Amino acid sequence: MKLLLIGGGGREHAIAWKLSQSRHMPELFVAPGNAGIAQIATCLPYPATDLDGICSWAESNKPDLVFVAPDDPLALGLVDKLEALGIPAFGPRANAAILEGSKVFSKAFMQKHGIPTAKYQTFDDQTAALAYLETQSMPVVIKADGLALGKGVIIAQTEDEARDAVISMMSGGRFGASGNRVVIEECMTGPEVTVLAFTDGATVKAMPSSQDHKRAFDGDQGPNTGGMGAICPSPHYTPDIAAICERDIFLPTIQGMATEGRPFKGVIYFGLMLTPDGPKVIEYNARFGDPEAQAILPLLDSDLVDICLAIIDGKLADCPIAWRKQASVCIVMASGGYPGDYPKGFPITGLDDVQDAIVFHAGTANTNGQVVTNGGRVLGITALGENMPEALAAAYTALRPIAFEGAFFRTDIGRL
Repeated sequence: MKLLLIGGGGREHAIAWKLSQSRHMPELFVAPGNAGIAQIATCLPYPATDLDGICSWAESNKPDLVFVAPDDPLALGLVDKLEALGIPAFGPRANAAILEGSKVFSKAFMQKHGIPTAKYQTFDDQTAALAYLETQSMPVVIKADGLALGKGVIIAQTEDEARDAVISMMSGGRFGASGNRVVIEECMTGPEVTVLAFTDGATVKAMPSSQDHKRAFDGDQGPNTGGMGAICPSPHYTPDIAAICERDIFLPTIQGMATEGRPFKGVIYFGLMLTPDGPKVIEYNARFGDPEAQAILPLLDSDLVDICLAIIDGKLADCPIAWRKQASVCIVMASGGYPGDYPKGFPITGLDDVQDAIVFHAGTANTNGQVVTNGGRVLGITALGENMPEALAAAYTALRPIAFEGAFFRTDIGRL
């Protein structure tokens, strides 16, 4: 079996690692991959957004399955293009990936289908947005409409911060075209939880809950990042809350997308806030979260290839999915300066000395046989345990031998 995976970060390394364990014994290709992925797959010289290059390779090499992992190629319609070539592709089509690709669309969708979320207004005129801020109590949440590498959300504590955020997005080019429209919404309170789910457009099978840590520094301080670590499961996500979420959020979302002619097939990410008024949706993503995937996939006891094929065929209801009853922790080691500017090319040492953990490469490259830094988030160290304290201790012990210039990580993952 020949598989092609699209992407080159920590999420993709975790997916590649799990796909490589399949009973189908796949010949695995990844575009573009990274230094860690290259140890288990053949890396191809196509960026994830090079849709023409990827489709040309797929047309020539006829993979049995293409797994589209990142948000950009999904939003750009890579699944649609592959399907048009007769090549099975895992992930939502562009008209379903818009659930992540446009905050304006997703908020209007939730309002239309009665899915609980924060109160909001959308703006494509900066003057109107600034005038609206004057009528709001602080804090408020300001979101760029389009994709922004997981960083297009600003929680403004004061009106000055809110005004600066709106101006930087709408006329300052902070997130490029993604910030031409903004969503301004009330700031919800409560624990944040992520629930990822497999869906074939009709059946929804939730994965174990997880909790991301977005802020760069300990104590949830500093700027938002793509994620500095994750734990699985979340201690806040009880069976009672899970039942409410399935009834009021998960099923209505998938059913609503189907009724709108946008069937969602793949992995859907529900970013939730457990507010005093009940669970509400913060955001949707149209794919595995990163770093949540690195914490969740090591707990999957079923064959990921079988799950993907069942979803493509619309037979998820008949596909059993088993999970280990353990705790999992992923700690991200990042480059100094992240999520702002950071240097690249520093040698990484100690990777061969890691014990009792999995090291997923995120931003790495291989230079003359030496693994070097090549991104903001460099590595994700994942460890399992019979309980959360065990998993945390194992993960933090495992990362001790690893070093590169400017490396930093949060020391409080799972402890807030």
